[in-house]
Amino acid sequence: MQLKIHPNLFCICRLGAEENMPAWATCGTYFSITRTMEELSIVCEQDAVPPEVVAERNWHLISIAQKLDFSLTGILASIANPLAAAGISIFVVSTFNTDYFLVKSRNFDSACNVLLESRFTFIE
Repeated sequence: MQLKIHPNLFCICRLGAEENMPAWATCGTYFSITRTMEELSIVCEQDAVPPEVVAERNWHLISIAQKLDFSLTGILASIANPLAAAGISIFVVSTFNTDYFLVKSRNFDSACNVLLESRFTFIE
């Protein structure tokens, strides 16, 4: 399976559930927004996020480079399991078309090596 590494660093932000959507949240080519009763979570390019925002910073974004059928099973497990065995955690976001996962910068090179050993390939 082919994976795509997205440029730039990303962060995972936490705002209050009642807060309005900040303008910076929708900057860049990729962002994901989820509102629950407890919080407003935003995944977006790190450069757009003001320093005072509560956030986990320094994540690399990787996506599965194809549309996935809803009937497929085990796709995320095939990524998460070898990474977990190597002690590398991920943060996952799924869309209608495909899955995205984020890896902390400090683990990025190791994660790429684990995925290559697991027979994944990377494309531009």
